[in-house]
Amino acid sequence: MRALNLKPVVVSLADRLADLAVDALIDEADLSPKPALVDRRGSGAHQDLHLGLMHASALSLWPAFKHMAEAALEFGVVGQPLREAVGRIGREGEVAMLHTTGGVNTHRGAIWALGLLVTAVALEPGHCTASGVSLRAAKLALIDDRHSPLQNSHGANVAQRYGARGAREQAQLGFPAVIQHGLPQLQRSRAAGHGEQNARLDALLAIMTTLADTCVLYRAGQPGLEAMQFGAQKVLDAGGSASLDGRRCLHELDQQLLSLNASPGGAADLLAACLFIDSLEPGLGDQSRIF
Repeated sequence: MRALNLKPVVVSLADRLADLAVDALIDEADLSPKPALVDRRGSGAHQDLHLGLMHASALSLWPAFKHMAEAALEFGVVGQPLREAVGRIGREGEVAMLHTTGGVNTHRGAIWALGLLVTAVALEPGHCTASGVSLRAAKLALIDDRHSPLQNSHGANVAQRYGARGAREQAQLGFPAVIQHGLPQLQRSRAAGHGEQNARLDALLAIMTTLADTCVLYRAGQPGLEAMQFGAQKVLDAGGSASLDGRRCLHELDQQLLSLNASPGGAADLLAACLFIDSLEPGLGDQSRIF
């Protein structure tokens, strides 16, 4: 009997980037204990979400991320045609997501953030530094999509009331909450030996310290936002989520945000973006896998 001959299967760049984007969304959802967010413990401040739904939503977005990467490979440059192609694909992805979730908005902000980042990587896969990818994504985000419909979304309502532009502004500025706060904290906590899960929690908290999270603003207004930012900084100042004092502060933050019905969904989306960028070098280093 001849031995089974397993041959490496070459995975396309677009497929691999879609894999990494979905993995980032699932890793973000699974991370626990996140303050007032869906995780392995429960639904946080959400009545209509649970972990299984978050997983299903993430998986439903795989084709959209793949098609965005393919559009980048087709057009090859940042410009109006690519921006409008990505916008169209993103809207199609949102329809697929809502069909999967029964109309529940699970990942609308993540489609925008990760979609831009996937596209930015596909444009120059050989130059995947965090700063390079975020800069290309920002250039794309600054281009108006002439076909984008006007939306009466929570984000639009918050922008009008508080002047916070949320996910759109983060992308147009090159994801400063990720590049200046999330990724550096992730690396610091890893270097300190805090363990991967605690390092990721610390990265989320670092993002929360400065982010004008429109999800929190919509649910709890300025008092909720201040509670989130102050509480997240308090955890980090106490030693982070790997320390006993930090863990106690994290529990206090969780209880406070739950009492305010304030879920930092914008920060969660940016953590997924942070994990995606962090995965690029190891994730794209080997384009073949064995099945």
